[in-house]
Amino acid sequence: MGNKLADKIALVTGGSSGIGLASAQALAAQGAKVWITGRRQEELDAAVALIGPSATGIRADASVLSDLDEVYARISSESGRLDVLFANAGGGDMLPLGAITEAHFDRIFGTNVRGVLFTVQKALPLLSTGASVILTGSTAAVKGEGSFSVYSASKAAVRSLVRSWALDLKGRGIRINVVSPGPVRTPGLGGLVPEEQRQGLFDALAAGVPLGRLGEPEEVGKTVVFLASDDASFINAAEIYVDGGLAQI
Repeated sequence: MGNKLADKIALVTGGSSGIGLASAQALAAQGAKVWITGRRQEELDAAVALIGPSATGIRADASVLSDLDEVYARISSESGRLDVLFANAGGGDMLPLGAITEAHFDRIFGTNVRGVLFTVQKALPLLSTGASVILTGSTAAVKGEGSFSVYSASKAAVRSLVRSWALDLKGRGIRINVVSPGPVRTPGLGGLVPEEQRQGLFDALAAGVPLGRLGEPEEVGKTVVFLASDDASFINAAEIYVDGGLAQI
């Protein structure tokens, strides 16, 4: 246990599995009171149990604005403020250009861009002076990947939003940054292909990483803690890659 985030109030959207869960655990381990959201109550309850007594779960879909309103109303009522916001909820699936549908596009941009935008906007009244906002990007925004164009574009949009939002937030002392994972061993990554193809996907992705392996969710979580803490007090509008070097080659 540490105390880099003692007495801080944090929210992690999409905090019931993968990078969100690992980050919520890491934030809690450094002393933060952590709120997490997720769409499935059973997963949410399991995640809260893993994180421990400093965690509270709220069932919510980050792409549904009324759900976000309920999340922030409850945080306002019970905690009064937010010091750390990790707008992590997102995801995507694979379709080549010729097969992309309206539903595919709307689902991915609805969560990864529209949902992230309003997650941050609706948090503004609660964010304390000196708060840290962290968004989840992806190496896919800068590394082409067949059949992944809509997801990649959504994450490029997230990176672009942060550059402008850092200027919109001038004067409030709020830092806003992007953490961009490469291939990380999460349920979401494995779910891109049928189970029998999963290890082949993992091996192929690891082969493209200079460090020769996939990342682990906990490695992203450590970076989230860094960006949330005073250790990153002069880091703003930046993109931090947690990708074993993938985006640099």
